[in-house]
Amino acid sequence: MKVQNITNIEKFFEVVDSCSGKVELVTGEGDRLNLKSKLSQYVSMANIFSNGEIPELEIVAHEKEDIDKLVAFMING
Repeated sequence: MKVQNITNIEKFFEVVDSCSGKVELVTGEGDRLNLKSKLSQYVSMANIFSNGEIPELEIVAHEKEDIDKLVAFMING
């Protein structure tokens, strides 16, 4: 799924951390980084973070309830 305009990065990672299954960031090169890993969170955000906002990410969540959590975050912030 593509997620856009994440302005509350801390809350985004709280939602990711609350997911029960694997949540991955798909890089432009097609690599997949485990977003539940703190190291991967810091590395991935250092590469794409600018001006306090993330314009667009492609993420893959493997559990339906995790997808629902991420969609709810995108709708409600």
